[in-house]
Amino acid sequence: MTAPPIDRTHLPSDPVVLQQLVRDLLDERDAQARQVARLQHWLTKLLRARYGPARERVDEHQLFLFAAAALAAHKDGPPPEPPPPPAEPTPRRGHGRQRLPKHLERRQVTYDLPTEDQHCPTCQAPLTRIGDEVSERLEYVPASLLVLEEHCAKYACPKGCTVRTAIKPMQPIEKGLPGPGLLAQVAVSKYADHLPLHRQTQQFARQGVTLSRQTLCDWMGRAARLVAPLVTLMQQQVLASKVLQTDDTPVAVLDPTLPRTKTGRIWTYVGDGQHPYTVYDYTPDRSRAGPDQFLEPFNGYLQADAYAGYDALYRDPARGITEVACWAHSRRRVFEARDADPMRAMILLAYIRLLYDVEREARDLCLDAANRRALRQVRSVPILADIEAYLRREQPHVLPKSPIGEAIAYALHNWAALVRYTEEGDLAIDNNAAERSLRGVAVGRKNWMFFGSDTGGRTAAILTSLITTCKRLHVEPFAYLRDVFERISGHPASRLADLLPDRWQAARTAPAAD
Repeated sequence: MTAPPIDRTHLPSDPVVLQQLVRDLLDERDAQARQVARLQHWLTKLLRARYGPARERVDEHQLFLFAAAALAAHKDGPPPEPPPPPAEPTPRRGHGRQRLPKHLERRQVTYDLPTEDQHCPTCQAPLTRIGDEVSERLEYVPASLLVLEEHCAKYACPKGCTVRTAIKPMQPIEKGLPGPGLLAQVAVSKYADHLPLHRQTQQFARQGVTLSRQTLCDWMGRAARLVAPLVTLMQQQVLASKVLQTDDTPVAVLDPTLPRTKTGRIWTYVGDGQHPYTVYDYTPDRSRAGPDQFLEPFNGYLQADAYAGYDALYRDPARGITEVACWAHSRRRVFEARDADPMRAMILLAYIRLLYDVEREARDLCLDAANRRALRQVRSVPILADIEAYLRREQPHVLPKSPIGEAIAYALHNWAALVRYTEEGDLAIDNNAAERSLRGVAVGRKNWMFFGSDTGGRTAAILTSLITTCKRLHVEPFAYLRDVFERISGHPASRLADLLPDRWQAARTAPAAD
């Protein structure tokens, strides 16, 4: 509350009034100091988001200086039983030039001595060729367009009874101009390499082919409708996961009814190891209806941030969805509070670092789910107990609206979900897999800027689902999409699962039957 204005020429003489006046001025000063600190905190966050590094890195020496006790309390512990050593250790990769891939086409170029130099300079005897000195150089041949001139043979009865014409295979776009390779190239260029359609039209124009941006946009929409049943099948597989990670990110969308773009949402759903697919969904807003509808058949562990739209899913026992929170989100709030309250922030960062040390050890030892859970029960659970005790001890001593107060309140409010990852070895400590899957969308929107419509958002979600899943499974996305676009029109619906990226890759690498 702001103190009343003071008349400097007529100050009160009553000590009680003066004391109250001093108290009011001190309260006002403290409130202004808190407001300045809060504004400074937001300014630091904005400057870091705009100009600073994305990685939340803390100096190791500074971390130890502020939290030596926390580091020493849990550094030693009973080591887990290591798994049997691998049969053949993986050789270390050298730092020299890597060998060029064998699958690349090789064209031999031979350089010979001139005729006058093919004689010995001493005795003038003709030189005998004893071999070649071979070296390799990597060259680039620009991509090119070609025209497939399709001839359908026609046959007629000599007596004029009938005429028959050969039937072409079904095309990705019936009576359309693009072949499957061109559709795959445009899709991969935009949704994997983040090249906007108007830049691709410039590339085609340099090869003498004029294609408008609207034409390419229409091609992508029709290609997405073509493979939509395949993405629906991927969605069913993802929703059968025991553990599902999800996150969302905003995207700008054109709206003809508004003077500016509106904000749509791209949601990612990352399946577990038994269902290795990443599926995206587009919604015009961030209401809970989008994830609620997508997750309707799902029951299992859902790992996400603390978005309030998921709360109804967790509270409904009929849904069978168990909440798992993300330690990366909790750590980020503590990291952002380190300038305002370095002592408490550094102690908490040190504790969280110990949790991640346990996860790094489990990963280095290649532990299975059961052994990972056992390691967490021995090493992580005591650390989590100390973190909770420290949070509850410090919460009364910090302002609720301060950065560190909000970080502590966030952790305690989600505490049951934050510690749940220790109950199952299949669970992850954070939601970073889902965040990484949205990195392509974040990079892409800096290039293509916005979606042209809600339909464009759904097109992007479908094609990005296939391309990102290919990247996750180390499948070459262009080869995959080209083959799928070529085959899916005539592919039996009962065998649609054969075109899933993992099964497609397995079929290509399987040895040919005798």
